[in-house]
Amino acid sequence: MERRSDLSRAFSEDGARKTHVGGQALIEGVMMRGRYNWAVAVREPDGGIYVEEHDLASGADRNGWMHWPLVRGCRALVESLMLGYKALEIAALHAFGDEEGAPRAAGEAPAAEGPAEAETGAGASAEAPRPAPMPDPAGLAGDDGSYEAREDEGRFSWQRDFGRPEVMVDALGAQRTLEVVGDAPAVPAPPSAGAPRPAPAPEAPAADGAGKGESFGKREMALSMVLGLVLGVVLFIVAPAFITNLIVGEYDQRTVLWNVVDGLLRVAVFVFYLWLIGRMEDIRRMFMYHGAEHKTIHCYEHELPLTPKNARSFPRLHVRCGTAFLIMVMVIAIFVYTIFPVNALIDAWGVPNGAPKLALVILVRILLMPLIAGLSYEITVKWAGSHPDNPLVRVILWPGMQMQYLTTNEPDDEQLACAIAAMERVLAREEAEARAMTPAEARATSVR
Repeated sequence: MERRSDLSRAFSEDGARKTHVGGQALIEGVMMRGRYNWAVAVREPDGGIYVEEHDLASGADRNGWMHWPLVRGCRALVESLMLGYKALEIAALHAFGDEEGAPRAAGEAPAAEGPAEAETGAGASAEAPRPAPMPDPAGLAGDDGSYEAREDEGRFSWQRDFGRPEVMVDALGAQRTLEVVGDAPAVPAPPSAGAPRPAPAPEAPAADGAGKGESFGKREMALSMVLGLVLGVVLFIVAPAFITNLIVGEYDQRTVLWNVVDGLLRVAVFVFYLWLIGRMEDIRRMFMYHGAEHKTIHCYEHELPLTPKNARSFPRLHVRCGTAFLIMVMVIAIFVYTIFPVNALIDAWGVPNGAPKLALVILVRILLMPLIAGLSYEITVKWAGSHPDNPLVRVILWPGMQMQYLTTNEPDDEQLACAIAAMERVLAREEAEARAMTPAEARATSVR
């Protein structure tokens, strides 16, 4: 039997049960986001899975206009950025153990936890492997029953990059509450095997000086986000525009050619950037978790029990991946920039050649980004994601699907178990909310 590529399988094997649940790969973990909450599952150095969830507060009831066409694409992009930073911090706190990144010894008792509650979605549960000598229901342990320790020493510490490890940042305000995550005292008896460990209870307010440290963490987190946005603008807007001006000449002399060259340079920078960071070990593993996220969603959309064995059989590519959205943004940008009457502004304001004219072109590109993001969301997510069998959809999504070969890798069963743990927590909330809804509320929710 001929083996088909992941690309062809992603289109032909798209599940009948389309879901709005999406996710994001993290450092040693996965974040899944539903309509009412988002959950993070992180593989800890001792082999356990730490799971933490938070409510979403998108303001849909108060701000219905946020779900209008075009506007909802911008909202989704901003919310994804904010949640992504918060999820990365949670992952950084738990993926590398102690503050210096050294994993806990296999024989050391884990932090105190509450009872392991098996919250499951789609009628299945993911059994997470635990350290020796606990049972190994998933069959992931070695021959001696122990888990091979990760060589974390000497790695870059993501904790130092995303803030102080003793505080949890909630300055970005994407959900109602965000509990402080800290190390709880150890207890002699570890929790039962096979269940993801829940988030610890919130700590009492700290004494003098804690607020100052928390403020420092918030500032650092906000600064890292701002720097990331500035870097994105420089790499994908300013640099391509500057190089295009050198190659083609002034913008108003050959406008169409200028925009085409600028767009191609932008795509080339993006592809090279993804290829380059994919050479890093931590990012390579993150791309494996990206593949685990896609396989888990495939498994749910095919209405199969959420187990690593079932999820493993699906392709690592998915037609509703955010990578396709980013490529669509770059393609649509070429058309929008070409149509927008920048030349009329240049003539009306008498903008001289050289740096002033280039600065105006760059400014217009930045200001048009919300419109481009909204159009891309409507095409990629709302239309193409709902009609994967349409031949035109395959043509439109083909570049983004090819990019997923760079941003996803084949996951192992431990990574699939992480993605399943986060997915189950989100699905459990979805089912609970659905049971509490009236028929009218359920119809209104399905329209969004």
